[in-house]
Amino acid sequence: MMFKDIHIGKLIVGRVRESGIEMPRIMNFLKKTEAEILEMYESRDLETGILLRWSKLLEYDFFRLYSQHLILYAPTSGAAKKKAASHNTSASGLPVFRKNIYTQQMISFILEQIETGKKTPQQVIEEYKIPKTTLYKWISKNR
Repeated sequence: MMFKDIHIGKLIVGRVRESGIEMPRIMNFLKKTEAEILEMYESRDLETGILLRWSKLLEYDFFRLYSQHLILYAPTSGAAKKKAASHNTSASGLPVFRKNIYTQQMISFILEQIETGKKTPQQVIEEYKIPKTTLYKWISKNR
């Protein structure tokens, strides 16, 4: 799974095929026509409300794909990390989430990058801001 380039429609149609859910049930659940659903399959992005309904119907957290993208490709700045460490909320009042929670999918993706030679361990450490010890623990566990 490439977290850098997310085409949500293709991922949804893949999950629909895996789950075997029929079009009438999808149409009824989403309250959309078949043409609207087929259009969603071609869409690169969807409204969050629609994506939430797809997540419930297909029993899959499609939002996590975007969270993984943020963790991998949008690391927080040094100042933001210091501020987040000292407070549970940002200046706007929104909760601050820890960014160092890695799912097994993310770990597999990163290790695949190293195994295929697309990235060196040093490149992974620098690009994704993963601590060196963490990365090497993953590598040793997954050998």
